[in-house]
Amino acid sequence: MGSDNAPRVEVEGALSAVGEADVDVVLVGDEERLRKTVAELAPRGLPARVSIRHASEVITMHDPPSIAVKQKKQSSMRICFDLVKSREVNALVSAGNSGAMMASGLFVLGRSRGVERPAIVTTLPTPKGQCVMLDVGANVEPRPSVLAQFAVLGSVYSRLRHQRVRPKVGLLSNGSEEHKGTALTRETHQLLERARAAEGRAGFEYLGYVEGRDIFRGDVDVIVTDGFTGNVLLKGFEGLAEAVFHMVAAEVQHGSVREKLGALMMRPALRRFRRRTDYAETGGAPLLGVEGVAIISHGGSDTRAIKNAILTAAQFAQMDLAEALRQGVRDHAFLWEDDPAPASGGAVGN
Repeated sequence: MGSDNAPRVEVEGALSAVGEADVDVVLVGDEERLRKTVAELAPRGLPARVSIRHASEVITMHDPPSIAVKQKKQSSMRICFDLVKSREVNALVSAGNSGAMMASGLFVLGRSRGVERPAIVTTLPTPKGQCVMLDVGANVEPRPSVLAQFAVLGSVYSRLRHQRVRPKVGLLSNGSEEHKGTALTRETHQLLERARAAEGRAGFEYLGYVEGRDIFRGDVDVIVTDGFTGNVLLKGFEGLAEAVFHMVAAEVQHGSVREKLGALMMRPALRRFRRRTDYAETGGAPLLGVEGVAIISHGGSDTRAIKNAILTAAQFAQMDLAEALRQGVRDHAFLWEDDPAPASGGAVGN
């Protein structure tokens, strides 16, 4: 019930997913609306692999995350998390309030052992493959130890999702020199430097500071940053990618016959490029560091995005992503284990 066009895109995405892969889907929301939408999209009735669980409430984009999760216990999002908690389902997908998703992950599923704060991770295309970036919105004022843990979570994710044997990790900053950055990045850098001195004990290669322009060169597999910076960068990239396509289309429309013919011949390549930069191809961003699999989809998701998010969630459940992350944190506790300050995470963003 969370997307801008709910529940139609969720229902249609679920129907597409079960028609394409070996997966069962529970649709959680207003049962009357869901059944009406199913009747419109599937005249033959609800497929055997799709079921409906009624939810009488909805967490809106305007609801304060923590309050909504605690007070709206009959909301579709809260029920989804309860189903994961009770192991009635293996994973959940929502295109609703991302702050509430973060809060639900903390209050309902709980943090993985050793993880101070979960992170939202996204994947960016590069000429050499995929680059993982975290956090992109959950923690706006994290501690250095939290960012060090993000390096571990991101490297495990990169290894499982993108088959990077020893992921290369970079800490996002405004320059490559060690004296640059903020107090947060400098202190985090000191913690991650321990990975270099660990003589192969770390499961990733720490590259040090990287700048924004380095992300899209393909030399870094994991970018670590705080949720504020990561969210601004991600949305800037999404806006730039969309603007580039609109500007190219406008130039072709007003161009010469030769340019229009050239564009026609380039159309297959342009379509492939657009797919690489389209968030709908991955479907959503996983919330790493909680006891379960949760995928946060874009509020503007279409049917394809929801379908891909469901298929991605199923893959993560099959590979037991949560256990791999727990093991990664256990193996790398030496990076931050002598940092005794109590956990704090700043605000939860949308």
